[in-house]
Amino acid sequence: MPTWEVIGVIKTDGHCAEWTFPADPGAVHDARAAVRGQLRGWNLASLGDTAALLVSELVTNSLQHAAGPIGVRLLRPEGLPKVLLVEVSDPLPEPPHERPARCDEEGGRGLQLVASVSRRWGTRPGKDGKTVWFELAVPR
Repeated sequence: MPTWEVIGVIKTDGHCAEWTFPADPGAVHDARAAVRGQLRGWNLASLGDTAALLVSELVTNSLQHAAGPIGVRLLRPEGLPKVLLVEVSDPLPEPPHERPARCDEEGGRGLQLVASVSRRWGTRPGKDGKTVWFELAVPR
């Protein structure tokens, strides 16, 4: 059984894994642990650090701007075996925006990191908020 706090494990079989985490600071650690564990189970541990880092950034953004549960989903789309799709959802409908961070700022670089490390990324509205997604190339 996982040791992290999860509101609900929606699905962790086949090509998809989904979790819902409470909107509290522990969600960042818990989401990282869930992502790393699932990627190990899929024999994709080589993506674990990168995926966990980017999930941390997006979950942190959700915690700073939204009040409500945070969804995390990993998907290995059929027909695209060389791609891992990662999604982070929250109840805030407004999409995030990249912004330049000053040298002395501690934050403000999360989306820049997602944009520079992922294969591609974006946002989409949902009926109860929004989803920020990114893709990572799966090594051969």
